[in-house]
Amino acid sequence: MNRKNKDRRNRRSSERRPRSALMRPGVQIGILLVVALIVFVILQSSGGGGNNLPPTIGVDEAYSKYQSGAFVLDVRTQEEWNEFHAPNTTLIPLDQLEARLNEVPRDKEIVVVCRSGNRSQQGRDILLKAGFEQVTSMAGGLNEWRTNGYPIEP
Repeated sequence: MNRKNKDRRNRRSSERRPRSALMRPGVQIGILLVVALIVFVILQSSGGGGNNLPPTIGVDEAYSKYQSGAFVLDVRTQEEWNEFHAPNTTLIPLDQLEARLNEVPRDKEIVVVCRSGNRSQQGRDILLKAGFEQVTSMAGGLNEWRTNGYPIEP
């Protein structure tokens, strides 16, 4: 077989070879969509699209957020509040929280506090369920806050 015939034969066979599936534009677009979906799901689950605060923070971090202007929500009873509370915080007792959600800002970080740290977790969960995005609760409660020497009012 002469050289011209070999070249023609090689060209024809390469023209007849099916393209790799990855070379097809439709498949490439599909792969890009799947990758974009995976990235979106990862961002949503890691806080990129929702609450980026940890579920619970310690008293020292809560005090730092308090100083930075976070909205501190006290979910204790009125009687507990009267005994002592952190200055410039808001009291909404836990049993009233769902009915008073309109009193809680949606555009600020929210630190939910109580006496020892148990009710604040429940309050945090109520806010998260209601669509609030920047919410955490303080472990140790206002008892630990006071023990650490942070400001309180009577």
